[in-house]
Amino acid sequence: MAAEGEYESILCVKPDVNVYRIPPRASNRAYRAADWKLDAPDWSGRMRITAKGKVAFIKLEDKVSGELFAQAPVKEYPGVAVETVSDSSRYFVIRIQDDNGRSAFIGVGFGDRGDAFDFNVALQDHFKWVKQENEISKSAQLGDSGPKLDLGFKEGQTITLNIGQGKKRDKPRPQSSGGFGLLPPPPGGKIAPPPSSGSSNHNIVPQMGGTATGCLLELDSSNSNTVVQQNPTSDLWGDFSAPASSVPPPSRPQNATNWIQF
Repeated sequence: MAAEGEYESILCVKPDVNVYRIPPRASNRAYRAADWKLDAPDWSGRMRITAKGKVAFIKLEDKVSGELFAQAPVKEYPGVAVETVSDSSRYFVIRIQDDNGRSAFIGVGFGDRGDAFDFNVALQDHFKWVKQENEISKSAQLGDSGPKLDLGFKEGQTITLNIGQGKKRDKPRPQSSGGFGLLPPPPGGKIAPPPSSGSSNHNIVPQMGGTATGCLLELDSSNSNTVVQQNPTSDLWGDFSAPASSVPPPSRPQNATNWIQF
């Protein structure tokens, strides 16, 4: 019996099926449909195959009212509940049971071979699913009762882990030919060329007057001229713009005592 609370699902429905009263089997040989009165079926209606849990039910019902004529519980297939005949693929022998547990064997047949094929496949698919469920449940039971894998450390057991650490590679730094790095020029600025003793573009304006004067040189990229201070008392600085090799020292009088000598 199926467990209570399980849902009933429909596996197959065939609208036309014939039922035959078959003679008792005298020997162990298979049933033959030719022994039945195939031209005069004892009942005609529809067949509905349902499943409740792991048990399938072949139900013979009236076409119009749906009243149950007989049903055959099937717990395994192939088995005693459903048998094939030896002389046709459209006829079967099923074992029906009533509510009191009494059983009887009747013959059922389909007018089309496709309907007989669907009837056979519906039962095969259901019990294939039942077999898979049984295997899964057995595997679960064996897994719970079987020995469990012990992954813990035993007393005194140690492990060693070798973790490789990659070395960082230093990027090579570009070196200048002289061994010292050169700073880039400031943006927007101009670099004054070094003064040369043989350059013809640097002119020295002689000092005016008899007293010593200090002059500041202003250099650019094309032409640089020496500016001479006219007022000897307004500048207390000497000439720092040009090196001594390029600008000759001015002649200083003997009586000049208010300048700082560098």
